[in-house]
Amino acid sequence: MLGIMNATMARVEAARNVLLRALERVYWIAPLLGRLGVGLLFVSTGWGKVHDIPKVTMFFTTLGIPAPALNAVVVSYTELIGGSLLVAGLFTRLAAIPLIVSMIVAILTAKLADLHGLFDLVGFDEFTYLVVLVMIAVIGPGAVSLDRVLCRRLGWGDGSTAR
Repeated sequence: MLGIMNATMARVEAARNVLLRALERVYWIAPLLGRLGVGLLFVSTGWGKVHDIPKVTMFFTTLGIPAPALNAVVVSYTELIGGSLLVAGLFTRLAAIPLIVSMIVAILTAKLADLHGLFDLVGFDEFTYLVVLVMIAVIGPGAVSLDRVLCRRLGWGDGSTAR
């Protein structure tokens, strides 16, 4: 019985190792998809906001956000420019920071009335974007990024991951 169990465990370990090697070969896809997913979203929302600043200002006024006109411009361009940088993978970690702040503010203002517990929080789109942005800030832009090209050209190492 012990021999059968050991043989089975050896097969499971071999299959696990094959799978892990295959996943490591495509590691670059995860940060690329994360960047493209939230980056394109923010390019889209930023573009819409930049082209209707008065509407954003009015919305911010109803939320009680201080200096709503100024913050409407700041948030609109932060989303447009930050999203574009994420898509390109340029200054990725730095671009993620103001977007993280924006998502925290969105949750604490526009979503606060709907927040009654943990499950409400994790159900917000903004929370999902926040999590992906934090992951991007921590793990980096990945191999398919202008950050990697720039860092290599400047002799700053790889520049694509936190490793």
